[in-house]
Amino acid sequence: MSQPHALPRPIANAPPYAELMTTSNFSFLRAGSHPQELVAAAAALGLSGLGLCDRNSFAGVVRAYRTMLDLKDEHPNFRYVVGTRLCFSDGSPDIIAYPSDRYAYGRLCKLLSIGNERGGKGHCQLVFDDLARFAEG
Repeated sequence: MSQPHALPRPIANAPPYAELMTTSNFSFLRAGSHPQELVAAAAALGLSGLGLCDRNSFAGVVRAYRTMLDLKDEHPNFRYVVGTRLCFSDGSPDIIAYPSDRYAYGRLCKLLSIGNERGGKGHCQLVFDDLARFAEG
């Protein structure tokens, strides 16, 4: 039976670093780790924060947020941010989107809903022109 790999210890006096383009297993066939595992590992490694941005989805954000809350006493300065990787069906490059407030989050959710209605479950179809209507914030 193999032993799980231990996380390395954080480097003393390392400059602050936050990984902002993390993809979880909710981006099917693109990542394998659960959102809660990603947050726990980032905090244990001494990262300043983590940005979760799955493909055209907010599917893992609640699990990651719950883990961040559970770790708050041990890692009080750790920051978790919610975003998404917008992947377009018209060949436009992907865009990482982090909403700046609740209203921007709502607009981003609406944009993803439109793409999911158009493409069906698991096949979000966005084109770059869709973004212009919901880009504020």
